[in-house]
Amino acid sequence: MSDNNRTFTDDEQKALLEKYDQESAVRQLTGFMAKFVFFGLLAFSLYQLFATTIYPLPAQMHRSIHIGFGLVLIFLLFPARKKSRLNGKIAWYDYILAALGFGVGAYWPLMYEEIVMRAGEINQMDLLVGTIAVLLVLEATRRSVGLPITIIAAVFLAYAYWGRQMPGFLIHRGVNFDNLVQSMFFTTEGILGTPISVSATFIFLFLLFGSFLVKTGVGQYFNDLAVAFAGKRTGGPAKVAIFSSALQGTISGSSVANVVTSGSFTIPMMKRLGYRREFAGGVEAAASTGGQLMPPIMGAAAFLMIEFIGIDYWTIAKAAAIPALLYFTGVWIMTHFEAKRTGLSGLSDEEIPDKKEVLKKIYLLLPILAIVFFLSTGISVMRAAIYGILTTILVGLLREERFRKIYPAVFGIAFVGYLIFGWITGGVSITQGLIIAALATVIVSYFFDENFKDSVDALVDGARTALAVVAATAAAGIIVGVVTKTGLGLKLANSLVSLANEQLLLTLFFTMIAAIILGMGSPTTANYVITSTIAAPAIILLDVADLPAHLFVFYFGIVADITPPVALAAFAAAGVASAEPIRTGLNAAKIAIAAFIIPYMFVLQPQLLMIDTTFWELIWVLFTAIAGMIAIGAGLIGYWYRKVYWPERILAVAGGLTLIYPGVWTDVIGLTVFGILLAMQFLLKRNQLGVPETRARA
Repeated sequence: MSDNNRTFTDDEQKALLEKYDQESAVRQLTGFMAKFVFFGLLAFSLYQLFATTIYPLPAQMHRSIHIGFGLVLIFLLFPARKKSRLNGKIAWYDYILAALGFGVGAYWPLMYEEIVMRAGEINQMDLLVGTIAVLLVLEATRRSVGLPITIIAAVFLAYAYWGRQMPGFLIHRGVNFDNLVQSMFFTTEGILGTPISVSATFIFLFLLFGSFLVKTGVGQYFNDLAVAFAGKRTGGPAKVAIFSSALQGTISGSSVANVVTSGSFTIPMMKRLGYRREFAGGVEAAASTGGQLMPPIMGAAAFLMIEFIGIDYWTIAKAAAIPALLYFTGVWIMTHFEAKRTGLSGLSDEEIPDKKEVLKKIYLLLPILAIVFFLSTGISVMRAAIYGILTTILVGLLREERFRKIYPAVFGIAFVGYLIFGWITGGVSITQGLIIAALATVIVSYFFDENFKDSVDALVDGARTALAVVAATAAAGIIVGVVTKTGLGLKLANSLVSLANEQLLLTLFFTMIAAIILGMGSPTTANYVITSTIAAPAIILLDVADLPAHLFVFYFGIVADITPPVALAAFAAAGVASAEPIRTGLNAAKIAIAAFIIPYMFVLQPQLLMIDTTFWELIWVLFTAIAGMIAIGAGLIGYWYRKVYWPERILAVAGGLTLIYPGVWTDVIGLTVFGILLAMQFLLKRNQLGVPETRARA
């Protein structure tokens, strides 16, 4: 089998994930410990469902248990060194660390009343437990997330302690050891602060939702749907990658995971059609990274915005919708022009699945539509996630044709039964009736459907995915705690504004560089916490609203995954494409050029976030933005309706930028340039007859 036709096995996909995604590099356990960890992960998910829906615990107690579960499981699953994960053996010291993690997690629940009664005063035992907690969090973060965020958290701790020795504006009075430990583990401004709170509520439940979606087969359905509707278009496989990855973003918060799962399918198709290796990998990396920008779920960091800027998630998802669509429009434009330039057609009829057969499984999209509906009704994010999980389970049950008649009957009987009971007792709630009917259907399925174990596997997989998030948010809590304790955030924000001479564009540029550097090798969640506490306030100081400022740093934290020299999503795509990593990263950054422009657009034009705008203003902004991206795409690729020569390319990029920059005169200049270039394309096209250049070799 040729390299272009080769598909990647599950083991090869797993190997790539372990190489480029720190969260996937886990021990291959066997025997008793494999079962112990399996049931530990299951218990973690069941506890989370119990504590967030049925019996809520006090904040510190719940967050402490959440961290305890994470620490125990991380030390059992993630080895101290990557190389030792293959032997399947747990080192003796990891048992000790796991036991200490259990003790740290249990300390708050066991000592809750006593700690509260002391009103912030800590004793020697508290000091010991708090110190161990900080050290365990740092080591667990190093193992499951990576070294960059661990080093940053450690540097912040050192900054807090040695504040008196700091130079210039960084100097502060310093925080003594006891006070530092107390603020890190015995307040809600450190490890037990906002980041871990979001992990223990919103993020965990949505990770479970994504895990349940995977078990229903919706990931493969996204690929089938994309091939059916985009496969025959010009450069079909690249557009399949874009379409599929945009949908995959609803079930995965990891750029690398998106690349490996969908890229193992789309990249060989692109290479077979004639795309260059680096370009094929770049398309997949750019599209998969954009999955974290796509509502309704987006990346895990988006849930932190709820707490950081105090608005509901539906408002964030709505605001992010148009920028996300513009991002994928930009990627689509770039791949379309490349396909036209190199003369690449779509897939053959034999490679396209039957649309009718694909549409028969359209019900698999119901959970995503349900999440959108639940979020739009104004109910809490946690309840929306729970309802989404129940919907996913019910949809999953419909896969078995023999049960498609049984389950609707069970659901209907249970719902009608509840209504009758409620009518007799005098209390009827349609929402409660739907939940009870759904639960009754799930319970019945346990006895009749052998595929019910998929639900158990989903609970386990969701908890496993959450482990790195637990560590990252706990470490991020350390950073936030130090920023709060020392006032560092305001100092850095003021210095950034001063460095930029109070110019908004310069401040945005410096913030972009900081977010990209901090995002190299770090998870988006940790990156967002750092930049939102340090860089976003600088933008806000220049009279920018909270939402655009926070989305700005959120975007560039994600874009770091495709920005060389450390571009993990692009490197994973290069592994699938057998391509050169840095060149793949450069192609990904070029293809995703929209991601480097759109954040500036919505800061300068908040109308893109549907803030203080009318319908017609929004239409005009969208029109000029898309026209600008078409011009920039043509300039960068060098092809539109015909070859675009260098003078035209420079003019196209300049005209595109003026269309994107807000203002009446910039729009007039940009549209004039756009019209001239378009006219030249059509007038001179007959001389070239649209003949493509030399066909690219894979």
